[in-house]
Amino acid sequence: MTPVGPKVVHECRVFVNQSTLHSLLTESSHPNDGTKSPPFSLVGAIDQGTSSSRFMLVTSGGRMLSTAQVEFDQIFPMDGACDNIIMSGSCVGWHEHDPFDVWDSVSTCIARTIEELHGMGLDLSSSGGGEDSNNVRIEAVGITNQRETTVCWNDRTGRLYYNAIVWDDARTASVAETIISENSNTSGGKDALRERTGLPIASYFSGTKVRWLIDNVPQLRSDLNSKTERQHVRFGTIDTWLLYMLSGYARSVLEMESNERLAHEGGVYKTDVSNASRWLFMNLKTLDWDEGLVSAICGGSVCWEDGEGVNDGDGATTIPIATALPKIVPSSDGTIGTIRGIPCPNLAKNVLALENVVIGAILGDQQAALFGQSCFLPGEAKCTYGTGLFLMMNTGMEPMSSTRGLLTTVAYQIAGKGAVYALEGSVAFSGSTIGWLRDRLELIKSASETESLALSVHSNEGMYLVPAFSGLFAPHWRPDARGCMVGLTASHTKAHIVRAALESSAYQAREVFDAMVLDSDVHLKEMKVDGGATANKFLMQFQSDILSVPVIRPEFLETTGMGAAFAAGLAVNVWGGLDDISMMWHADKVWKPTMVGAEREKLWNGWNKAVQKSLNWIDVD
Repeated sequence: MTPVGPKVVHECRVFVNQSTLHSLLTESSHPNDGTKSPPFSLVGAIDQGTSSSRFMLVTSGGRMLSTAQVEFDQIFPMDGACDNIIMSGSCVGWHEHDPFDVWDSVSTCIARTIEELHGMGLDLSSSGGGEDSNNVRIEAVGITNQRETTVCWNDRTGRLYYNAIVWDDARTASVAETIISENSNTSGGKDALRERTGLPIASYFSGTKVRWLIDNVPQLRSDLNSKTERQHVRFGTIDTWLLYMLSGYARSVLEMESNERLAHEGGVYKTDVSNASRWLFMNLKTLDWDEGLVSAICGGSVCWEDGEGVNDGDGATTIPIATALPKIVPSSDGTIGTIRGIPCPNLAKNVLALENVVIGAILGDQQAALFGQSCFLPGEAKCTYGTGLFLMMNTGMEPMSSTRGLLTTVAYQIAGKGAVYALEGSVAFSGSTIGWLRDRLELIKSASETESLALSVHSNEGMYLVPAFSGLFAPHWRPDARGCMVGLTASHTKAHIVRAALESSAYQAREVFDAMVLDSDVHLKEMKVDGGATANKFLMQFQSDILSVPVIRPEFLETTGMGAAFAAGLAVNVWGGLDDISMMWHADKVWKPTMVGAEREKLWNGWNKAVQKSLNWIDVD
């Protein structure tokens, strides 16, 4: 399925905090009292995102030691190019990842980090024996990942059935409508499963991607209808795929045909509650897969028409939950799995990175950011500006239902304790809107140009950009919407378009913010922010103005990776509790609202008019 072919070689950028490294080397080698110091602990975090992967190392004092990043190829299938599937028609709006590209980007980040630090005098490789001459060791690694993106492979053969379907892929909009129709005997329409899942039936979630795969991939359909192969089918989100690869053994070259890449074998097959809550398959109360939910999503598939009855002839008409879905575990848990080791090609032969290091945490990216922002109390919230935009609020130990288009989701669970829940609003296009200006329209060469361009004009002069490129997510959930620019006049320039693109993120954040206040009856007095776009001072000031509350950026912007590291360290007692983590959070910059109320409402009314223009644009079959 995934042959080795020519790929774009993406550079791995490694940054080492020299001050932290110097302190670590000095303190670990030369204690002030002349005695041997206890081992100095580091915690790692794999932060696997939509367009790139990162690996970072954090000290027990919460200081960043290093971070490495590698981008990877985005796949946008063209019409007529998908000859290994049943579905015909347009591929517009499709978005895929090669799971091996994702894996390669992660393993490269890890290897290059260990190699770079080795060259600076800190040996964290397997040759250092775990506790090296510097008396520094990596205690655990956490995984955080782009959520909902769905992978499927066969654990016996190691073959992928298809590329990973990315969370913002639009192909499953019609699948969601089909599922809603199939469950028409249940009241609620798209919200028919919301009471158990906290989610609407929508293209965003993994369950609709699983349904598309079993409807349209012939080999997968065949294997699910085979009594022998059925038990080897594995579905997973990116966290599950990475855990499986990190903990498994590489297969023999003799097993590969025509340079085909194969998944590792014998890997740990698990996911955590935060990722599992994004499938439409998990019951929020039991924190386990729900057979009725799986049947509601997958039971109507044409897949089951292919077979003569499976599972010992019982005529099963859904995927086998016990084998095809990963075991659900707490987010912070020292028993998740152990890393086999990542080869370091630039060090001595057989030297491995992270060999036998515990995988101590798994968190979906937005839940990890909530954890990294130390939002541990009900009513505390954060907004992450990434490819999309995600506003999440801790609601405590009981799930809180939404009547205004928000998602009820699991925030995190610490082993031995109950789950903590959250309300979330997810917006598909934020940073990716700026990417569209750069890569498709070629209005800018880099995102860094947008701030000065936006400030070069006094206002948007009545022009709005609604980036509904694959429909509108929260709080609208309108797959029929499409992107539009409205209010254009001959006086508008490139600068106005750029400004409108930036402002669209702030408007969408307010839509979610307002819905969250109404749903929770909690007045949010401030908003913590993180993600790359928080470096844009124009956007942050406009966000504060349009919300009319202070916007607070933390000292460390990589809160997603920090959250995964904190959760992993907590699992192996690097930190004693949540209070220890909260003490390491510090504000870097605060923006306060300066806009007068009349101007705010004028702009807000204009945005709402623009959103209406984006609706009912396409027919969802």
